Amino acid sequence: MKTALITGITGQDGSHLADFLLEKGYQVVGMVRRTSTVNFDRITHIQDKVTLTQGDLLDQVSLVDIMKEYQPDEIYNLAAQSFVPASWKQPVLTGEFTALGVTRMLDAMRMVVPEARFYQASSSEMFGKVREVPQNERTPFYPRSPYGVAKVYGHWITVNYRESYGLFACSGILFNHESPRRGLEFVTRKVTHGAARIKLGMAQELPMGNLEAQRDWGFAGDYVRAMWLMLQQDEPEDFVVATGIPHSVRELLEVAFGHLGLNYRDHVEVDERFIRPADVDQLVGDATKARDSLGWVPEVAFEELIKMMVDHDLALLGKPG
Repeated sequence: MKTALITGITGQDGSHLADFLLEKGYQVVGMVRRTSTVNFDRITHIQDKVTLTQGDLLDQVSLVDIMKEYQPDEIYNLAAQSFVPASWKQPVLTGEFTALGVTRMLDAMRMVVPEARFYQASSSEMFGKVREVPQNERTPFYPRSPYGVAKVYGHWITVNYRESYGLFACSGILFNHESPRRGLEFVTRKVTHGAARIKLGMAQELPMGNLEAQRDWGFAGDYVRAMWLMLQQDEPEDFVVATGIPHSVRELLEVAFGHLGLNYRDHVEVDERFIRPADVDQLVGDATKARDSLGWVPEVAFEELIKMMVDHDLALLGKPG
């Protein structure tokens, strides 16, 4: 039985990955930070099947201790400060977690379990002000937020440790991926939850930012499968993971509200508070390499994904209490 260590197991991707690896027969160890209020909602259904251990990307000793105790075969570094708008308010903290935290993880692996396989969660936000459309593994990075900058550091330090120390370390440059487990602060869940609230009479309006921004949205459950496939290859390589189909925030609103028989124009207003200091206009990925080398293709289409999220939020809000 292989042992997999997942940082960020309580997040959207971490919980989906834990589900996937348990089905594959892995022993799953999840690293969680010691806080006064830990949210286990996303892993409640598997909490008795995984091992949770306390650690922190800001604390090198805790990472080394976890590696020594559990001797993981595979390490998935998904923990980060991952909300782009928050990175403008907390740029230094974002750098500590999302950039330097990767170095601490790699160093702990190098010292304790150098034969393990390491996955780094890179991001399409690294492309930022895109130099070409669509973006692939060779597209230059031009990040447009402290989060994007921190992710570029994490990406290149992973490449550096791979080439300098011979570690099996790779990055998945994942484009936007969503699910009903997405946090309410992210635009997809903000829209699906907001539309459900309006349908149930709990609200009348939904303030939004840039409606013309385009993203390549896929299903998180599909994307964690790509993470695992990367660590099963003979050699470590970096891969773009995306659907290749861009959709605007306006289209997102049309699908979500339309699924509930509503017209988003009757309820949505643009609020300047939600406009980023430097926005990213269009991100769309070219996952040809992942398809050809990993045999990976997305299975859940955009409209199916958004309707799934709307139905989940409608059921969630309709529950007593």
